[in-house]
Amino acid sequence: MPQEPTSITGSTPTNLQRFLVSWGSQRHNNDVRRGLDGSRIPSGPKTGSATMRQNIRFCTTYDGVQLAYAVSGDGPPLVMSATWVTHLEHQWRSLAWRPWLDAFTSEHKVLRHDPRGCGLSDRTTKNLSLETWVRDLECVVEAADFRQFALVGTCWGGPIAIEYAVRHPERVSRLVLYGTYAQGRLRRTGSPSEVDKARVWGDLTRVGWGQEDHDLVRVWASLFQPGGSADHVRSWCDQQRAATSADIAVRLFEAGWTIDVREAARKIKCPVLIVHPERDVVAPIEQGRMLARLIPQCRFVQLDSENHMPLADEPAWSELVAQVRDFLAEPECVRVTNGNALPLDELTSRERAVLEGIAEGLNNSEIAASLQLSEKTVRNHITRVFDKLCVEQRCQAIVLAREAGLGRASRLINQH
Repeated sequence: MPQEPTSITGSTPTNLQRFLVSWGSQRHNNDVRRGLDGSRIPSGPKTGSATMRQNIRFCTTYDGVQLAYAVSGDGPPLVMSATWVTHLEHQWRSLAWRPWLDAFTSEHKVLRHDPRGCGLSDRTTKNLSLETWVRDLECVVEAADFRQFALVGTCWGGPIAIEYAVRHPERVSRLVLYGTYAQGRLRRTGSPSEVDKARVWGDLTRVGWGQEDHDLVRVWASLFQPGGSADHVRSWCDQQRAATSADIAVRLFEAGWTIDVREAARKIKCPVLIVHPERDVVAPIEQGRMLARLIPQCRFVQLDSENHMPLADEPAWSELVAQVRDFLAEPECVRVTNGNALPLDELTSRERAVLEGIAEGLNNSEIAASLQLSEKTVRNHITRVFDKLCVEQRCQAIVLAREAGLGRASRLINQH
């Protein structure tokens, strides 16, 4: 059983000194942006305003909180689950986030939102929890009318994306998890120093948030982008000031560090790509490997980098965008424009019954029991169905079948 989380309160100068010494230093690098195809994107301004081609709108959650969301780019739909301390407008000026936005919006219609307490959303600490953040994502997706999409979860947004994908398998076609974790800092066993680090970090945040001359901002930059430049430090400082207050930031820390999505990770149905920097100190590589062990249909890629947020000119960034681009690219035979594209007339009545069960989310043993067949016979039918549909994975068959109207209205496959 995980230990109960400890409140992040109080610290001593000795703790503070040890913390600062233990968390790395800065080095210099330049900023180059690339699309998902790896091509170079001309640099925009590093300070001041940057081009923002996005439509910002608002929706209201189940508990009355207004959330800001933005849609930008063209192409297949892609949703980025909210990570903490964001601002929808400032992200376009951020040296950490601008490369991600350039890469994704160059090939996708991208949906993002500011979490409650941050950015253009209501600055509230009401109901901060993983459950609330998942429900907030549900609210944003509904408001933006995104029906089926790839989902990207980075760092703090990874557990939210995992929970959402489990609850909405019919919507999430593919899941990308970058630099994230199964367990929040205070849920990780075998790390007795984590509580002390969390306490010191909370105190640093309260006194130094958004202050460029404070140790907090320099430590923050050295954690997230140790290979970054002085410009990166200033960019992180600007993001802190734009995103939220110090008190809300600490509350978000405390809520996020108690997360545990190990059980949910085992239930993911769609294909998953996990990419993780090898020497990441924000989200340790062991957490990425843990997710790779837990998640079915998962591919794990380890980047040769120390930067939690890769620098746009380091080789790890080029590898990241190439891996994500290849993963998100759908085979031609899977792309359909409407339900009529599914060749149901090529299926026998028994094969259609099996496909109906797949669309309803049944496993092979449940389908076999409903149709009074052996599991081996069901597997043989599934092989033929997949060949006729030109798919390789169960999740692809589910998507196509549901687009064609199967697996709805609680159909009973044992009627076939």
